[in-house]
Amino acid sequence: MRDLVQDYCCTIVTLQETKMELVQAADISESLGARFSSQFIFLPTEGTRGGALIAVDKDYYTITHSEHRQHTVTVCVASSQCATSWWITVVYGPQGDHEKIEFMRELRDVKAVVGDQWLVIGDFNLILQAEDKSNDNLNQRLMGEFRSTINFLELKELSLRGRKFTWSNNTTQTRIDRAFCTVEWDLLLPASMLHALSSTVSDHSPLLLVGASATNTFRGFRFESF
Repeated sequence: MRDLVQDYCCTIVTLQETKMELVQAADISESLGARFSSQFIFLPTEGTRGGALIAVDKDYYTITHSEHRQHTVTVCVASSQCATSWWITVVYGPQGDHEKIEFMRELRDVKAVVGDQWLVIGDFNLILQAEDKSNDNLNQRLMGEFRSTINFLELKELSLRGRKFTWSNNTTQTRIDRAFCTVEWDLLLPASMLHALSSTVSDHSPLLLVGASATNTFRGFRFESF
């Protein structure tokens, strides 16, 4: 992870399935780098399962508000480069069908806490449509509930580049790792791109979200009055 963070000059890191009940600054420094060790929030595991974490580079962001629930951890980050702040929710969706329904209710509750500029990212353990899975073993009810939840949250999905699926085992491939944002967040960073990277140490593809506020500018010739 540390090599990946350094190679891509990451300023925000989100992790799911940490399997750690307690995360300390020394753990962050070892796995991500010292600049992330003072600004991080984590969701503890339940036994040996689950867990999630958000860590930010102190030179670029400060965490001004945080809270965690059963399946999510949410922070408000303030930029040190400009007068801008926005919200991030990292999710690690459960496995059981009943727990998935409770998880989606939890997401609806989070909406009441965050502001207009909101990014939701992580392992949802859910698919939106049949094309998100390589076989026909589908749960139409959960797919419909997931689509209804995203519509209720008024989120748009960030298009994924690099590959169609983000998780695989020996028999099945699915797209369960995703990123959604509000229109206001999209306007804040209109040139953002989401990439799926390759990994030799995980059955999930790491997601790299490149946030950019640059927009096309007019480069032609013009007269100006003085």
